Amino acid sequence: MTERKPPGVPFESWVDRQIQDAQRRGEFDGLPGAGEPLPAALEAPYDELWWIKRKMAREGLSVLPPTLALRKEAEDALTAAYAAPSERIVRKIITDVNVKIRDMMFKPPPGPPLGRKPYDVEEVVRQWRKRREPTDTTAPEPEPESPA
Repeated sequence: MTERKPPGVPFESWVDRQIQDAQRRGEFDGLPGAGEPLPAALEAPYDELWWIKRKMAREGLSVLPPTLALRKEAEDALTAAYAAPSERIVRKIITDVNVKIRDMMFKPPPGPPLGRKPYDVEEVVRQWRKRREPTDTTAPEPEPESPA
């Protein structure tokens, strides 16, 4: 819109004419969100950082204090270790996350305490083995040997 408002024309009627011209040209057709209800955020109290929060949600980002992020990473590492295909990978996953946990225990960043201690690698491996054992309860029991 490079056209300037002519002198002597009220601003409101000039703006209305610009909008009507754009509507006739179809410039408002097919806009994102057309025909959809307004977001519920309009009913919420005003938040100065609304646009940052919306952008982060759209991009799938989150900001957590380092200790909470490591807590989540430790839980995810344990889940990944239990699902790992080999014992070597289980040991690597747990050893890697233990290094991060120990670093944060001895050099705590600002924020809430970590509330975690390093995992016992051998215990995690034992649990991993136990979870991989077949749990078929329908297998027939072996018959006792009869004395000959």
